[in-house]
Amino acid sequence: MRCWPLVLVALPLIACESPQEEPAPPVAAATTLWRALGNWSGSGDRQTESFDVTTGSMRLTWEAVQEGAPGTNYFRVSLHSAISGRPLQTIVDTQEAGASTVDLAANPRVAYLLIESERIRWRVTLHEAVPGSPVSGSARD
Repeated sequence: MRCWPLVLVALPLIACESPQEEPAPPVAAATTLWRALGNWSGSGDRQTESFDVTTGSMRLTWEAVQEGAPGTNYFRVSLHSAISGRPLQTIVDTQEAGASTVDLAANPRVAYLLIESERIRWRVTLHEAVPGSPVSGSARD
């Protein structure tokens, strides 16, 4: 009977020596990729072609260069519904030359940009955030 305690002690040791499961491979972290919706440049007013907003998260990069003497210059960019034409939001509204990047959010829909300017030469690029992984790169532009 003196062997009984040894058997109890040996069982936990056997369990500890059993093979362990392999750790799961690391999961690639999701990242945000930016898909180009459009690139426009010019002077004066312009309504862009329609584009699909699928995620609602966008980034507008703009540059405005003054043409002529200062005074009555202005530069405006607004997002509009392509279905009803109603304005959804004003993204840029300035009377001076400059450049910036603006993050904006909107409900998914078909939309367009209305660009209005006076004595300003401009360039506008619109991107939409899309989920992706760093490996795929499928939505990079």
